[in-house]
Amino acid sequence: MKVLLYFENQNLIAQSGIGRAMRLQLAALGPVADVTVTTDPKCVDYDVLHINTYGLRSMQMVKKAHKMGKKVIYHAHSTYEDFRNSFFGSNLLAPFYKKYLVSLYKQGNALITPTPYSKSLLENYGLTQPIYPVSNGIDLAKYGYKEEQVQAYKEYFNIQPDQKVVMSVGLFFERKGIFDFVELAKRHPEITFIWFGHTNLAIVPGKVRHVIEHHPANLIFPGYITGDIIKGAFAAADLFLYPSYEETEGIVVLEALASKQKLLVRDIPVYDGWLVDQENCYKAESLDDFDKQMQAILAGNRPDLTEAGYQVAKERDLHQIGRVLDDVYRATLADKRLPLNDNGTVDINLSDQTV
Repeated sequence: MKVLLYFENQNLIAQSGIGRAMRLQLAALGPVADVTVTTDPKCVDYDVLHINTYGLRSMQMVKKAHKMGKKVIYHAHSTYEDFRNSFFGSNLLAPFYKKYLVSLYKQGNALITPTPYSKSLLENYGLTQPIYPVSNGIDLAKYGYKEEQVQAYKEYFNIQPDQKVVMSVGLFFERKGIFDFVELAKRHPEITFIWFGHTNLAIVPGKVRHVIEHHPANLIFPGYITGDIIKGAFAAADLFLYPSYEETEGIVVLEALASKQKLLVRDIPVYDGWLVDQENCYKAESLDDFDKQMQAILAGNRPDLTEAGYQVAKERDLHQIGRVLDDVYRATLADKRLPLNDNGTVDINLSDQTV
């Protein structure tokens, strides 16, 4: 079976969640023996088009695939809900964006989306084709404590032995909870806060641009950083605090779990069923709650849940995700609908069966 993975404008999306999803899909499918993957849009001898982006060329790729009688799987990374509170004017455009997304998603023979939560959103849009919650996955081998990476992180930020560091990762979007992160930094000048990620300030609302340009001295915006420095931060920071209001999964959350990092997230529906407060992570409901939980974790007054969190990441290792994608492709080719297990996801044990 040959699969065409299509990502429009790869250079533009490289730093986004969809850009990371592209790299994860390629890595997940690499070891699958009976799947050949191409990213060449000129390829015509593929069996399944797995499309991940939403531009005009993506639409043309879908139309071309249908004309050739190919099966199309649309990967629903984006929703109306996570488009709001992002770019300048996004709330005004959101209703039109939703209609556009639905028109695209309807063209898929099946849909893949990262979580049961995002599946429920798509079903509420009136989409009726098979919708499969499949995690973006995580390459466990790339995470964990490596002394050289930790040292690179500490040297880059000049981290001292007694210095407490709270980190987060994301675009400069209100939806990501950046205002709460900045406010926590203002409240706690004794703590270093680092927000990894970057967005062109010309395309974000003025209130977001203002907090980026006038942040407290103990808050660092280092931009988009890859490699040893950010992996060292994931492994050695004192807390990963993710105040996002809306996600379809949150790849950076999986990266924190894979790094055995302490995790504090906002209590939002996307985490229901896989992140459990006080079992494998901590959750907060408001700014004051984040403040209270953060201080308790940093003071060592909360149990260490990192090993339980690591098990969550382990269940989403790319080796397993590749098997699930294989199942979804084969079911779609056969015009069949895969059953979902009790937690609403595809059962990886199906890969041992004939679909």
